[in-house]
Amino acid sequence: MAEPRSESAVVVAVPARLASSRLPGKVMADVGGRPMLRHVLERCGKARGVAAVLACSDSAEVLTAVRRWGFEALATSEHCSSGSERLASVVAELVAAGGAPPERTLVINVQADQLLLDPVLLERMIAEASGAAAQARGAAAWLPVTTPVYPLVPEKIHDSNVVKVQRATDGRAITFSRSALPHVRDLPPEHWHSRATYWGHVGIYGYRADVLAGWRGLPPSPMERLEKLEQLRLIEAGIPIATFRLEADCFAVDTPAQLEQARALLGAEP
Repeated sequence: MAEPRSESAVVVAVPARLASSRLPGKVMADVGGRPMLRHVLERCGKARGVAAVLACSDSAEVLTAVRRWGFEALATSEHCSSGSERLASVVAELVAAGGAPPERTLVINVQADQLLLDPVLLERMIAEASGAAAQARGAAAWLPVTTPVYPLVPEKIHDSNVVKVQRATDGRAITFSRSALPHVRDLPPEHWHSRATYWGHVGIYGYRADVLAGWRGLPPSPMERLEKLEQLRLIEAGIPIATFRLEADCFAVDTPAQLEQARALLGAEP
């Protein structure tokens, strides 16, 4: 007889691609005596309310190491174009790890290079993704997609390496871009911050599993191809993305200099 499924579940999934284009092999780079990916998985495992923490990778080396560390690992295709697509390709296994139906499973996508992640952020994500309406009913349900944002300092507003979010008054994401949003007419760009709040995007997503399962069925997204931002696929398909505010970005490693910075920061932790 099959065991009854849980009412709801939270699963943290970390897509881990060894062949990173900007810093190859970074997920297994040594930081303080342990690989970067292990730091991420261990921090995720400290968050309250999480049923399972898994890594998803196309690398046999990564899969073997993750299992040796005591975490679950799922093999994925090497042809996934983004972390979200990588998780979508194994969403059935992610749902099974949580033990709840897809519509009551929250899959939190954490980047494999966010090795200084605060587990409290994941707990905040769970609270925000539950939605006020679900809390009022006393039932566990999840918003379709949830992601954190943070106010940009003026010197970052026009940095194309920083992903920006334009938000509606209710906190819903209108669009994402590498360009500054909104454009302030009749004012020099260096003064735009005096007229509007600019929001940066933290690359962590909370997907309701049934929404994630439909990822590959979404229509092609011209804006996603132009900006190289996977979340634009959801926007163009009309899937709402709820945002919530953090005070700062979550540190991630994309360059050799940032890797050295991470080693210094981790070494400075108590």
